Amino acid sequence: QVRVVESGGGLVQSGGSLRLSCAASGGTFSVYHIGWYRQGPGKQRELVAAITSDRNTNYADSVKGRFAISRDNAKKTVYLQMNSLKPEDTAVYSCNAGFSQPGRYWGQGTQVTVSS
Repeated sequence: QVRVVESGGGLVQSGGSLRLSCAASGGTFSVYHIGWYRQGPGKQRELVAAITSDRNTNYADSVKGRFAISRDNAKKTVYLQMNSLKPEDTAVYSCNAGFSQPGRYWGQGTQVTVSS
């Protein structure tokens, strides 16, 4: 059984930064594609950033140049560095892992709130 756990959310002022972490256990982490998704109030869930098993990355247009996704396979962790945060980045951020995008495994999510 694969377990995915997010951490690092919180309240930050506009223009600030946060780093989210996604830790996975119970599977072969290095072969998984990992995606960060978010769902804001009244909005549909959207893919924010993803990283493949061979470290190719892609980003939503709304976060390009501000967010960076990376992975540390030794720690079985994927990071999402979020800079220059805006109020519209406020959402529940969820981590997803699997062999496709989205994959089979979801975390519970972590709240990010950006105040203006």
